[in-house]
Formats: sequence, structure tokens, C-alpha cells
Amino acid sequence: MELDHIDFQILRILSENSRIQWKDLGEQIHMTGQAVGNRIKKLEESGVIKAYSLCIDEMKVGLTFTAFVIIYMKTANHDSFIRFVHDRNDVIEVHRVSGEGCYHLKIKVKSQDRLNLFLHKLLDYGNYSIHLSLQEIKQMNPLTAT
Repeated sequence: MELDHIDFQILRILSENSRIQWKDLGEQIHMTGQAVGNRIKKLEESGVIKAYSLCIDEMKVGLTFTAFVIIYMKTANHDSFIRFVHDRNDVIEVHRVSGEGCYHLKIKVKSQDRLNLFLHKLLDYGNYSIHLSLQEIKQMNPLTAT
């Protein structure tokens, strides 16, 4: 699907507030709510919009440790590792990378004990190095990045 500037405007507005009413979004870009809704449906059907999400105050729900883990796999068969990370709610992001390590993970856990349990299970797949986040400075919206 080829996107035009109106599609990008819709995506930018939805990324700021995915609960906005189509009518209100349409007013911002000078379209009817029905026309906006039709475009949003096409963006969803084509896979451009994959999901809608929430931004949660992690401290209020008890997620206190954010860690970045570099995995050095001990085997060329990564299937069981990929299943492992898909089944874990504490694994937020997984990236297959070039350079140092095979995968970079972003994890969030409630306690040091849970972090240790996760790391112990990770040893089944390979070695790792870990970096704890001390403070999140910036979280970028990919639609506003240049």
C-alpha cells in the first residue's frame, strides 16, 4: 500500500491518541469522520497499523527493573530460544542483531529475584551480558522521527 501525506497525518495523530474519535481526527485534517474511518480501515487491513497500545506508568504497576541483555547463542538452532522469548511477558523487545551478540533483549521485571530467575533460564540458550537501565531519558514516537 502506498501512503500519502494524509495517511501519514492520520498515523501521527493516532500515535499521539489512538482513542481519538474519527470525527475529531477528521476535523484536524479537514476530512469527514467517515472518510477518516475508511482510511484507517485500509491501514489496518494492509498491515500498516498492526495494533493499538497503551503507555503505562510502570512504577504504579510495580515494574521497576528495566534491563538490556545481549545474548551470545551457544547453538546455531535458535528456534527454542525464539519460543522462549515469545512466551515471556517480561521480555518487551527482541532484536536479531549484527555486531556484538546474536540478540538484544529489553526486559522489565518486578524484582531482583525475578531478574535472577530470568537470567538463570537464559543460560539454557547461551551466555549473556546485561546492562541495567538507571533512567529512561527519551522514548521516541517512530512517526515523529526524522
